[in-house]
Amino acid sequence: MTKFIFDLDGTLTKQETLPLIAKHFKIEEEIISLTNETIQGNIPFVESFIKRVYILGKLPVNEVSDLLKNVPTYPLIEEFIQQNKDNCIIATGNLECWVKKLISKFGCKFYCSDGIIQDNKIKKLTKIQHKEDIVDLYKASGERVVFIGDGNNDVEAMRKSDISIASGLTHTPANSVLSCADYLVFNEEALCRQLNQLL
Repeated sequence: MTKFIFDLDGTLTKQETLPLIAKHFKIEEEIISLTNETIQGNIPFVESFIKRVYILGKLPVNEVSDLLKNVPTYPLIEEFIQQNKDNCIIATGNLECWVKKLISKFGCKFYCSDGIIQDNKIKKLTKIQHKEDIVDLYKASGERVVFIGDGNNDVEAMRKSDISIASGLTHTPANSVLSCADYLVFNEEALCRQLNQLL
């Protein structure tokens, strides 16, 4: 059986969520810089993520969640996931309390980072989700794994997958992703064709 593991930000969403949060709450300059540096691999994901959560964690969790549930996604990919939800998984380093409402519309299993919430704010990170761990989990149970992503923090998961697809739908994939991907797609229809061929 083939399992399809999707990155969230920039792969399923038409924009990156952390810069969107930052813009909404007018603290964007530092977040956008950190996000771009992370996507390109100039700052390690874990270090960048901790810094970004430190900045954004002071914001009301419920407001962030409500903001992100309306982030536009790619409808054909969403349809593919809903039609194959038992074989599709979303793996994101993003925090569950922020993205759960957004992810729930896809109807598939998901893995996120987590934290302790106190007074509607993130008090402490308790888990940073590494996407390659999800690949390992499904490969260990004998599944063929296809990983779809775009950022530098997807590289290890893509290397460990049986097949990796670099998604250029929202922005050009990181160079590190391009160097290890089996396929490269730049539009939604092409990605869905590829996914259906791999079923």
